[in-house]
Amino acid sequence: MNLKDKKVLVTGADGFIGSHLTERLLAEGCLVKAFVYYNSFNSWGWLDTLAPEVKEKIEIFSGDVRDPFGIRKAMEGIDVVFHLGALIAIPYSYHSPGSYVDTNVTGTLNVLQAAKELKTERILVTSTSEVYGTARYVPIDENHPKQGQSPYSATKIGADALADSFFRSFDLPVTIVRPFNTYGPRQSARAVIPTIITQLLNGKTEIKLGAVHPTRDLLFVKDTVKGFLEIAKSEKTIGEEVNIAMMEEISIGDLAQNIINLINPAAKVITDEERLRPGKSEVERLFGSNIKIKELTSWQPDYSLTSGLAETIAWFENKENLKQYKADIYNI
Repeated sequence: MNLKDKKVLVTGADGFIGSHLTERLLAEGCLVKAFVYYNSFNSWGWLDTLAPEVKEKIEIFSGDVRDPFGIRKAMEGIDVVFHLGALIAIPYSYHSPGSYVDTNVTGTLNVLQAAKELKTERILVTSTSEVYGTARYVPIDENHPKQGQSPYSATKIGADALADSFFRSFDLPVTIVRPFNTYGPRQSARAVIPTIITQLLNGKTEIKLGAVHPTRDLLFVKDTVKGFLEIAKSEKTIGEEVNIAMMEEISIGDLAQNIINLINPAAKVITDEERLRPGKSEVERLFGSNIKIKELTSWQPDYSLTSGLAETIAWFENKENLKQYKADIYNI
C-alpha cells in the first residue's frame, strides 16, 4: 500500500507514540485525522507542542474510544486506522482494572466494529510486549504464549484476540502491531527512562526505582513509528501479529547506570518499595524477535540504544520540556 494521499485516522494521537506517528504520517503525505481524548481544557496532548505549520495540517477529532458513536463518526471516509488509544500504565491498572477493560477492550471493539461496517481498507491495532509476560524462551517471537501478568496486559491480550477474531470471522484487513519497550522524547514519566532522566536533570543524586534486575528490549520511538508505517505498507502483514523489537536486552540496573554516567556519574540508584510490582506480576525478561517484521517488510532500525538515549536526553534537557514533568512524585 502506498500511504501518500491516504486518509488516515490515528487514535491516541495526543500521546507519546501517537504524536510521533502523526508527524511521520504527515511527512509521508497522508491526510491525517487525529483522534484525541475529549477534555474541558481543549488540550490536544503532545500535539499542542508541534510547530504551528505542522498542527495546521492535522484535522483534530475530540472524543473517547469508549464511545462507539464517536469512533464511527471519526472513521467515516477513512482509508487506514492506526489504533493506539489505550490506558497503558501498569501500576494504575492494579487499582482501576475496570477502566482498562472499558478503554482497551471495548475501545478496540468499537474500532473493529466501525471498520467492519465502513469497510475500512486497513486497520492496525497496537499491542504490547507485556502480553507475553516473562519470557519462556528468547528471543520472543509471535508464537510465544501470552500471559496476563497485570490487568493492563490482560486487557491488551483481550484486545488482540478480538482483532484476530474479526480477521478470521469477517476477513477484516487488520494487523496486530506489537512494539517492545519504546522510549524517546515526550514519553510519560511513568516509564523508566523518563523517570531516571527527569530525576537526574532535577539534581537528584539518589534515583528512586523499582526492581532493577528485569531486562527489557528498548526501541527508540522513531524506529517504532517506522515499523508502523512499514507494516501498513505491506500486504503480507494482513491478519498477522508482528513484533517491533531490537532483538537486544539490557537490565534496568545497567540502563540506569548508563544514563547516570551520561548526566551525573555521582548519582546512585536506590530502591523505592512503592515502585515495586507484586512479585508474580513483574515481567522478568523481555527480549523480542524481529525476524518476522524483517521478513514481511523492509523495516530496519535506524537508532542504537546509544544514539536513541542521546536524542532523548537532549530533548529533556530543554527546560520547556523538562518543566512539564513532576520528578518529585511517583507517577503511576
